[in-house]
Amino acid sequence: MVSVLLFILLLFASWIIVRIGAIAFQITGLEWSLAKFQALSCFSGTGFTTRESELIVSDKRRRQIASILMILGNAGLVSLIATAAGAINPEQTVIPWLSATFLPFHIPNELAVIINLAIIVLALLITYRIFTNRKIAGKLTRYLRKKIMKQELLKPVSFEELLMLTGGYGISRIEVCEGNQIIDKTLAESDLRKNDITVLAIIRGEETIPNPSANRKILKGDGLIAFGKLERLRGQVF
Repeated sequence: MVSVLLFILLLFASWIIVRIGAIAFQITGLEWSLAKFQALSCFSGTGFTTRESELIVSDKRRRQIASILMILGNAGLVSLIATAAGAINPEQTVIPWLSATFLPFHIPNELAVIINLAIIVLALLITYRIFTNRKIAGKLTRYLRKKIMKQELLKPVSFEELLMLTGGYGISRIEVCEGNQIIDKTLAESDLRKNDITVLAIIRGEETIPNPSANRKILKGDGLIAFGKLERLRGQVF
């Protein structure tokens, strides 16, 4: 039974480590769902894709976080396997002793192993349900994030880094060419927002119009400094 309790504690510690890693990745600029996936991937050593691994190796802080998660993950996996092996060993459990002391019959070792396995599976299910509960996970995540920020263990990502590294979004300049349907339309009428494009500034000759209002007209030859999906913005000409 001690081994089972130790197994549960190791599961809890693993979840805490992965969640701290996810918070650390988020502070460096990764979107939260991606940060959680990357932390779990580093800890378990699985789940990487080429594009996502580039997000990790391209940043020094993320490489350090990933390295720590990988080291702890390898150690944790070995510990979990060893603990699980001990938990199903009938000689290291209290089941034979309980059967001999309190029950009128003896529980054979084979049945004790099955009971121990059932306890481990039940512990896994309970642990999973607890840590997938949004309220519990949310409260614990906020607490951990507060502690990390208070200790200044990581410096928050700069605005420029955030623009370039959050889920493929960034800033680019796009040109408005003659004959385009958005010429002489306001930003609100252009439907750029429907295409997930936000105009941050308009370059008109020598003039720069920052944070243009929704009723600002778009003229031929304007350069639009826009924020949106980089794959849509790159090389885009209106």
